[in-house]
Amino acid sequence: MTEHEQPAETPAEAEPRVPVRIEEALMAAAMAALCLITFGNVVVRYLTNISFAFTEEYSIALMVIVALLGSAVAFTGDRHIRVTFLLDRLSPAARRRAELFVVAACILMFALLVRLGGRLAWDEYRFEETSPGLGIPSFLYTMWLPILSAVIVLRLVGRAIRIWRMR
Repeated sequence: MTEHEQPAETPAEAEPRVPVRIEEALMAAAMAALCLITFGNVVVRYLTNISFAFTEEYSIALMVIVALLGSAVAFTGDRHIRVTFLLDRLSPAARRRAELFVVAACILMFALLVRLGGRLAWDEYRFEETSPGLGIPSFLYTMWLPILSAVIVLRLVGRAIRIWRMR
């Protein structure tokens, strides 16, 4: 390899066109809100021996949001959990095909979450279902599943394009 030739980029080194700063900022805000809610609940319980049980609904919704945003960030940066024992032993062309297959399977799974989560949120909206603790419309919690799954699908499509373009 001469000094002017660049080594072929690996999927981990490819930069996404749309930076993940939005997802990271939203994830940090959701984590901060989750920490504040939990801290407030602990302080109130310690000082008054009373629990803010209603905060559990917010905490669960925020944990789902953090998990989905974290998934989007991990898929974008090729940092998702996986076992690479066999993948590392493949030729570069076979490794690329395997990566494309894995990304396609993930796109399919999250597209199903978009569809089914959207139907669930729509049904909760249509039937005016409310949460058990606060009586808030349930779709306000559920709607984040299809929305953030769609974000993950878009990030995975971008990832597939970056893998496809690498030689």
